[in-house]
Amino acid sequence: MTRVSVLFGGVSAEREVSLATGQQVLAALRAAGFDVTPIEVGGDLGAVIGALQAAKPDVVFNALHGRYGEDGCIQGVLDWMGLPYTHSGVRASSVAMDKSAAKAVFLAAGLPVAESRLVTPEELEAADPLPLPYVVKPVNEGSSVGVEIFREGNNRRAEVARGWKYDKRIMAEAFIPGRELTVAVMGDRALEVTEIDTGHVFYDYEAKYADGGSRHTLPAPVHPETRARAMEIALRAHQALGCRGVSRADLRYDDSAGEPGRLVLLEVNTQPGMTRTSLVPEQAAHVGIGFPELCAWMVREARHGP
Repeated sequence: MTRVSVLFGGVSAEREVSLATGQQVLAALRAAGFDVTPIEVGGDLGAVIGALQAAKPDVVFNALHGRYGEDGCIQGVLDWMGLPYTHSGVRASSVAMDKSAAKAVFLAAGLPVAESRLVTPEELEAADPLPLPYVVKPVNEGSSVGVEIFREGNNRRAEVARGWKYDKRIMAEAFIPGRELTVAVMGDRALEVTEIDTGHVFYDYEAKYADGGSRHTLPAPVHPETRARAMEIALRAHQALGCRGVSRADLRYDDSAGEPGRLVLLEVNTQPGMTRTSLVPEQAAHVGIGFPELCAWMVREARHGP
């Protein structure tokens, strides 16, 4: 029987989401017949390494989110230990987590992205870095943590800049009007397109993880050309970054001038959520892949290295 250690928790702003992901993955892997060991990750890396050495897993299921869990850090530790693990390797994980580096990869691959620039908190406090409306976001956080939108009449720019508590690089990005779409990629296959209706200005942290925070329409009610293009963009972004296993691409879709409209790639999540409100399990189920089967596939595809 394959021994699988599940890493969950972590020390990032997304710890609670990772705890929820971990519990569901543990249950799914047990249902799929694996010998599973839970390892709750805290701030003591030595304790994590010790727990892995004691468990002697054949595969590590990485259910961590955010900093240190999906930015290449834990992947490097697992590579050092020679342990195969789920999701992407060091290179793809670190590049995808750095929004500026990921955007450079997407541009080089000819994928559609929003105009953007990097600024410091001091520069943001002093002046608008882009024409209004625009978005500011941390360069190295996931799950829409720290995202703010500034529009005409918004006077919070200086306040946000002075209170900035993330990486000292801030990505300012042109705001793309329209609808939220997302596409899961599983290996070399884009699964489907989901439209996310949140009632919020954008798909923020609460919309992603709170009960009732968003409504998912699957498949998305979009033009067939839009569906095909969104799936193509997601797969090409997955490949351009060098992702493996499962990823999820988030896009904006501006159809204000009619369909098919304009698609813009926002980011690729290399550690997408696996909670009961998560999008990847929904899309997998839509194409006939149950949650235990999805998790089992991820274990079978696990490996180490870049």
